[in-house]
Amino acid sequence: MEIFDCIAAVARAIHDFGDAFMSDGATAAVGLRAGFPPGRGFYCRGRFGVLGEAPTAVVQAVQGFLGPHLVAAGWTAGRPVMPAEQAAACYAGAVRSWGRAHIPAAVDVEHFNRLAQQLIDAADADALPLFAGWRAQPCPGDDPVGAAMQRLHVLREHRGACHLVAVRQCGLSARAAMVVNLGAEQAARYGWQEPQPVDAAGTPRWQRAERLTDELQAPLYATLTGGQRTEFARLVDALTASPTP
Repeated sequence: MEIFDCIAAVARAIHDFGDAFMSDGATAAVGLRAGFPPGRGFYCRGRFGVLGEAPTAVVQAVQGFLGPHLVAAGWTAGRPVMPAEQAAACYAGAVRSWGRAHIPAAVDVEHFNRLAQQLIDAADADALPLFAGWRAQPCPGDDPVGAAMQRLHVLREHRGACHLVAVRQCGLSARAAMVVNLGAEQAARYGWQEPQPVDAAGTPRWQRAERLTDELQAPLYATLTGGQRTEFARLVDALTASPTP
């Protein structure tokens, strides 16, 4: 399999499986049991806790695609519950737990883990701090299924961080990219207050950003052989086959 064919085969599946984890009530319940209030506190403090005790404006600048009011409310609500490093570890535990509940039993997670780690290790993290933070998060060796989910999450953060770089390079704001991609109504659900329609130039710019995102990810996939890329795409498809047990 060629590099860009592999990227096209896995990008949406990795994104959507991660979305299923993030939006699952079971994930929110982990946060509630840990002491986080209802809302976005666990999500923001846990996912962005790998950045350390950063000011809200810094968290917003790093993650990009969520509206600033949503991030500010979640980050602020989560701060009294536990330190950022502890919150990130708690969130990583939730990632692995969700994976154990949702990754089909027949998947060869050991093979997936070897290939995924090769991709993760090959990444240049310059200008990708959220990915760098998640790559540095410990991944246990005695939980292969949970580790597979955590590695999938790390790869999702890599593409998301690359996409933010690409969007800005192509002359779009993160808000405008969300409106072009999802529409104004959906963008509002991601915390953008009263998002306005984007002019006609927005769509080709977003399309260029998508292509540039693929190009930024290409060096990772170049470290795999064609056969390994075929195997990786097959494993991602099997791993993300169903978001239910």
